[in-house]
Amino acid sequence: MTPRSRLHIPFPPARPGDKPDFSYVQISPAGAVARPETMAPARDIEDLAGQMVRVLGDDAKAVGSWNPHLEPQDLQVGLRYMLLTRLFDDRMQRMQRQGRMSFYMKSTGEEAVSIAAGMALLPTDMLFPSYRTQGLHVVRGHSLVDLMCQCLSNTRDMCKGRQMPVMYHWASGNIFSISGNLATQFPQAVGWAMAAAIKGEDRIAASWIGEGSSAEADFHHALTFAAVYRAPVILNVVNNQWAISTFQGFAGGELQTFAKRGSGYGMPGIRVDGNDFLAVYAVTQWAAERARQSGGPTLIEHVTYRAAAHSTSDDPSRYRPKEEWQAWPLGDPIVRLKQHLIALGEWSEERHSALEKELSAHVTACWKEAASYGTLTEGPTLDPATMFEDVYKEMPPHLARQRDELLALSRLQPARGSDEEQRQTQAVAKEG
Repeated sequence: MTPRSRLHIPFPPARPGDKPDFSYVQISPAGAVARPETMAPARDIEDLAGQMVRVLGDDAKAVGSWNPHLEPQDLQVGLRYMLLTRLFDDRMQRMQRQGRMSFYMKSTGEEAVSIAAGMALLPTDMLFPSYRTQGLHVVRGHSLVDLMCQCLSNTRDMCKGRQMPVMYHWASGNIFSISGNLATQFPQAVGWAMAAAIKGEDRIAASWIGEGSSAEADFHHALTFAAVYRAPVILNVVNNQWAISTFQGFAGGELQTFAKRGSGYGMPGIRVDGNDFLAVYAVTQWAAERARQSGGPTLIEHVTYRAAAHSTSDDPSRYRPKEEWQAWPLGDPIVRLKQHLIALGEWSEERHSALEKELSAHVTACWKEAASYGTLTEGPTLDPATMFEDVYKEMPPHLARQRDELLALSRLQPARGSDEEQRQTQAVAKEG
């Protein structure tokens, strides 16, 4: 009988009701991977794409040549930023569940990916984030009130109600607009980096996408241009194991590591423990130094786990074991950095508890202020006429006519009493 070919369908190792299984994740011992010279030829360091750069061992001690030897104060700042990001996420999800906003996406378990990388880069470097790297805004000091207002689409929304929640931007902070169209930020980052090199600047670009987005054409277009023109850019693939409900194997993760795709384009690919703050910092620092010395791009795969749902519209219990996050072998990035600081004698459980209370109070205060500018259920609200602005340099007659019709219609609506507005404002201010 003539043999027939069979189509292979990737299948996750565990489904709801199964015991979590991460045997497919190849993990190198902490300190086992050597740090190469910054300008080492890509062909000589291809092994970095198959191994895993790790600094923090199971004993919470930093080992190996990748250890960036950060001062305890810097580690405490990193811990503070990661904890603040998580508390911010938790608050925003609760507010969405209360109907105060329409949508949210948490980064629980992935905080080190953005915080450590953001701290390793210069403030002048241009960042092209994904929708799960809100930690980049935290590192650069963006007001939580501004981020909350964007999610609320209220009267202080930086996007004026024209974007879905979490699609932040911050020009003065050198953080590009987030796009819901997957992987568009990769070619944008490469183009920006090429322009910076043409102008002779020492600034570099960095961008982040999920492993599922690496199956998009923009990923390959970006790597081609970055490699050919040696653009000063860092291209980060955050392999958190799940693209919504789709296991990472559907993007090719069963075949090779995502970092190994860099080798095919002639650029270094580095696979790093994405829950190890020190390892992420060190690998980003290495790639940044290489880019600034005209060494070209680096592709970094951050091996991590998306602890929360993809978004508030997702129910992960329908496609993976409920306890899978607790079984993730690389642990929790916040817990690991906390334990490292305690092992150094530079932290304690008491200090950590005090920090958590301080940051919780800060997030609460920020929410109260943001809510005073309006929520999904309480005023004040954006002026609908703003939808006609910023479309053309000069408003054409047909848009002006539509705007006037809207304003005339709104004047016919019964005005809301000032007493009611005051009661709603007071109710918003009392929310915690």
